[in-house]
Amino acid sequence: MKTPILKMEHIVKEFPGVKALDGVNLELYEGKVMALMGENGAGKSTLMKILSGVYKKNSGKIYYRGIEEDIKGPKDAADKGIAIIHQELNLLKDLSIAENIFLGREPKKGFRIDFDKLYADSDKLLKKLNVATSSKELVENLSVGEQQMVEIAKALSLDAKIIIMDEPTDALTDKECKSLFKVINELKSEGKAIVYISHRLREIFEVCEYLTVLRDGKYVGSETIANIDEDKMIEMMVGRKLTDQFPRLEVKKKEAVLKVENLSNKYVEDISFEVKGGEILGISGLMGAGRTELAKTIYGHLRKNSGSIYINGKQINNKTSQDGLKNRIAYVSEDRKGEGLILDLSIKENMTISSLDRVSSIFKINKNKETKRVKEYIDRINIKTPSENQLIRNLSGGNQQKVAIAKALMTHPELLILDEPTRGVDVGAKKEIYDLINDFKSQGKAVIMISSEMPEILGLSDRILVLSQGRLTGEFDIKDASQEAILKCAVETKEAI
Repeated sequence: MKTPILKMEHIVKEFPGVKALDGVNLELYEGKVMALMGENGAGKSTLMKILSGVYKKNSGKIYYRGIEEDIKGPKDAADKGIAIIHQELNLLKDLSIAENIFLGREPKKGFRIDFDKLYADSDKLLKKLNVATSSKELVENLSVGEQQMVEIAKALSLDAKIIIMDEPTDALTDKECKSLFKVINELKSEGKAIVYISHRLREIFEVCEYLTVLRDGKYVGSETIANIDEDKMIEMMVGRKLTDQFPRLEVKKKEAVLKVENLSNKYVEDISFEVKGGEILGISGLMGAGRTELAKTIYGHLRKNSGSIYINGKQINNKTSQDGLKNRIAYVSEDRKGEGLILDLSIKENMTISSLDRVSSIFKINKNKETKRVKEYIDRINIKTPSENQLIRNLSGGNQQKVAIAKALMTHPELLILDEPTRGVDVGAKKEIYDLINDFKSQGKAVIMISSEMPEILGLSDRILVLSQGRLTGEFDIKDASQEAILKCAVETKEAI
């Protein structure tokens, strides 16, 4: 390859109690997409936060166009032509799309904001991303996927030379992904250097020319995509061969734990199904099909208008999430930052917040019992942390997800509902989460798993339900299920039902 536009050498970053990066190297080239790979906690996001000015490195050197640079902060990085699309959304929901895209950089007409130009420039960026929504729309009215496209538009608006994409497709539909890949190809033709972080390995082969792999904060190596296959990529990331990625566990089915009859509200219509003990029921469908809304209605986060819900034969009427917990239902949200975890609390406090009655005596938490239970889960599901007192916000996305699942399991539920349980989680951590789900299943408990990843749905589920526009359009025993059959049901319209 030609001379790199940017080079990072021997980068070290330390936090209290942990060395997040230990001598990491990286090179970026104009017109090329580099995949930055590694398990959760490998140091990918930390390295990119150093490059984008969010963190200061402890040692090492950064060369930009051959000149050693000290990136003083996010504004300095932006001035140098470095933009980052963060994995976690960073939008002001009470402002419009346009106001978010150009926040702090609004076009002016005299001393006032030129709103005509603001909306026109924003609409151009949205059109480039194939987003039909007007830039005047408030962000609070957008889906998570649409908000992600706004984050991407923000980065494009900077006309940066280096663009960092941290899990950009995590919440996107297939159609939105295709639009993004088209934009990436345009950016490459314009000579942009792109860092692409994704746990969806098929995307790496589709959009990247080469990769750099980190493991436990250390540099493992770099390789061209043409010279590597998926097995070798995984081996570089996890340090071992990963066999049996979807470990199907055969368990003798018990009586129905959950039974739903003719459930309806503004999101779903006339839904009926059951989940037996020792069974994983996968729920598939396109974004907006009503999958999450169905889960939240069962749990009590949303109200039903009609229909009946039974747990172990007893009719329940959950009106709040607290009712769901009392009726032995645990729900792990797809939005772990917004709904699942409290970022400024510790791992221990997050894990036990829904099950304090199990670690308490009269009016008092048994701290020793609480710490013992939390440490058992940390060891059991391999949460990478120096201490159970570490703040949740300081963990990687995958380790945060493990805490969210552990929090649900510590309530000892009869029914575990998992909404996108491995979103933003690396292949090694996925396997650990799958083993955790199977362990719960082996106890004769019931699992509902909502997932947009077809291999995951087909690999773990015993049965699969398909939703489209709030209606149940398909049900498959796993031996009869295929990607083609599921997708056919997922695109059915109400007129066709």
